[in-house]
Amino acid sequence: MDNQRNLIIAVVLAIAILLGFQIFVEGPRQAQQQAVNQATDIAEGIAGEGLTGLPPNAQVAPGTDTQALVQEMLAQTVDRDEALAAVPRVIIDTPRLHGSLSLVGARIDDLTLADYRETVDPDSPEVTLLSPPNAPDPYYADFGWAPTDPSVPVPTNDTEWTADADVLTFDQPVTLTWDNGAGLTFERIVAVDQDYMFTVTQRVFNQSPDGVALRPFGRIMRFGTPEVLGFFILHEGPYGVFNGTLDEYDYGDLVDDGQIVTDSTGGWLGFTDKYWMVALVPDQQTAIQAQFAHSQPASRDQYFATFAADTMVVPARGSVEITNHLFAGAKEVDVIDMYETTLGIDNFDLAIDWGWFYFLTRPVFWALNIIHGLIGNFGVSILVFTVFIKLLFFPLANKSYKSMSRMKALQPQMTEIRDRYKDDRQKMNQAVMEMYKREKVNPASGCLPILLQIPVFFALYKVLFVTIEMRHAPFFGWIQDLSAVDPTSIWNLFGLLPWTPQDYLPSFMVLGAWPIIMGITMYLQQKLNPAPTDPIQKRIIGAFPFVFTFLLSTFPAGLVIYWAWNNTLSILQQWVIMKRMGVKIGGGLEQSALTTTVPPSVQRKKSKDEDGEEPANGQRRKKPAAKAGNGGASKTQTNAQRKKRPAAKAANTGTANAQAKKKAPANADKPAGTGGGAQRKRSGSNAKRTSGGGNRRNGRRTSSRRT
Repeated sequence: MDNQRNLIIAVVLAIAILLGFQIFVEGPRQAQQQAVNQATDIAEGIAGEGLTGLPPNAQVAPGTDTQALVQEMLAQTVDRDEALAAVPRVIIDTPRLHGSLSLVGARIDDLTLADYRETVDPDSPEVTLLSPPNAPDPYYADFGWAPTDPSVPVPTNDTEWTADADVLTFDQPVTLTWDNGAGLTFERIVAVDQDYMFTVTQRVFNQSPDGVALRPFGRIMRFGTPEVLGFFILHEGPYGVFNGTLDEYDYGDLVDDGQIVTDSTGGWLGFTDKYWMVALVPDQQTAIQAQFAHSQPASRDQYFATFAADTMVVPARGSVEITNHLFAGAKEVDVIDMYETTLGIDNFDLAIDWGWFYFLTRPVFWALNIIHGLIGNFGVSILVFTVFIKLLFFPLANKSYKSMSRMKALQPQMTEIRDRYKDDRQKMNQAVMEMYKREKVNPASGCLPILLQIPVFFALYKVLFVTIEMRHAPFFGWIQDLSAVDPTSIWNLFGLLPWTPQDYLPSFMVLGAWPIIMGITMYLQQKLNPAPTDPIQKRIIGAFPFVFTFLLSTFPAGLVIYWAWNNTLSILQQWVIMKRMGVKIGGGLEQSALTTTVPPSVQRKKSKDEDGEEPANGQRRKKPAAKAGNGGASKTQTNAQRKKRPAAKAANTGTANAQAKKKAPANADKPAGTGGGAQRKRSGSNAKRTSGGGNRRNGRRTSSRRT
């Protein structure tokens, strides 16, 4: 016990030291280093964009001075608003998107989502999706042409285009034009719908006498490694569908491999966050070469997602045209499905991380969405849907809880076995298994129904975690965002004290109200289950509610509410079953329990408690027979007879039956008066036995007379 206590203390101290070092030493140091390097990292990263992330055969325009660009960007590192104002722009104004398109480079590099705010405050800023090159955390997309001949001038990242309109709306596209001065005119028509899909049509007109070979490409560039949640059930990072198969990569994969190249026909590729996505969608009938890449020209990471179609030859006095798409917006299920259908995008629904249980996760979302449409509150929809799931699995869960109730009824006997064999683990386990066999109780019978429910519950958990419909969705009381953690904390008495623990404590230490409620329901549910016989296992399992309370304090409130509500329904169902079976909460049986509903040994134990003696062979002991005619005390059975010991041999009476002689042949030839010595000694003060105290066997009555 002392060793275990010392080990626990050592582990707690080690964790405290690591957390303290991370919070008070490493955290400030990293913040300071980031502040020092931010300006140079951004500028140098942007300056190198023309050299990295392009598809094969894509060349930077000759005469580009990389070092000069680096120095220029160092001098021009500004905040986002100043970066936007530094170049001429075309305003993007649609019902769901706000932003602008840069005429320098023809980049889509300024985009905010009109329907989504950074916080639950309706006056908070819109969610920023894309940012220009010389702003913090640049993230943008562009399209272009890569010449096979490096001497052919093509538009680059610093080319200034001419626009035919000042505003881009869902019903008014914008045409950008640039002349290279060598007979080629490049035209780019940018259109956007009422949701999140841009359509980019590129045309090249050749007025020269010679044909020109160009390779069209699209590109997304993201600077700096974004923060990800790191949950195994959610993918964040580079991904795409190639030849009908979804490929997912982590940012670390690109850092390790440098680049990943895939050939495909159609498909799509890009970067995803939990709720937002930016993806290139080439023509679905076109063969492409897709590439994910990483570079680090300074100390800042750059990530690229590009595709290049086959080389196209612009004939003399002729033109070529290609149309591609760019998705930039929220991963709303209905919108994603609509684009997959109308544009024929291959497996575009996989842009939402439905997980391995896709065949369950989609129906779960469909049901939740219907309930939400009827009720109007996504939190209440979760509660109602959980009830439906409970009803669906009621027969299986009922069987599981009945099995656990039978196990609970045997708890006193298990405790006796544990105390009896506390120093011999092997014998204790053997005795427990023998008891299970004797009582016809299968400890694993309650596991199968639970195992069958796990995929459904995991699918529900997945839906609640990854779908944007839960983001900023209110519940009741203090929960105004089901996708965020519980904003309260026990350390300030849930808002009564004027300080914010979130600013000083690690996230798992904050402990809001709903995680505590969940921990209580988990503790109560655990009390209804049979406890393990092993003390160490019992302590470990007993710590689960405490551990999960801290663990779920970092989870979205919607998931914690679902977990607490599911536990509550399980407690109610299990309590009703235990009440019907007469099983006590602490183990054992209620006095009013019917014997037909409990294990056999518990029935026998109950009979023993009522009669004062354990019945033989599972039957009640018979009442003493009427007194015999000689007036002696009459008994139906003696201890020796119940245990089927050989009957006393009374040679002088000659009345021993044939069965008694067969069972005790060794006493058949003994002299009279010696066969019942041991029995006489055990009989104590009994003076005589009556013939009425004999035992009926096979229809005959036998008797023993004391000699």
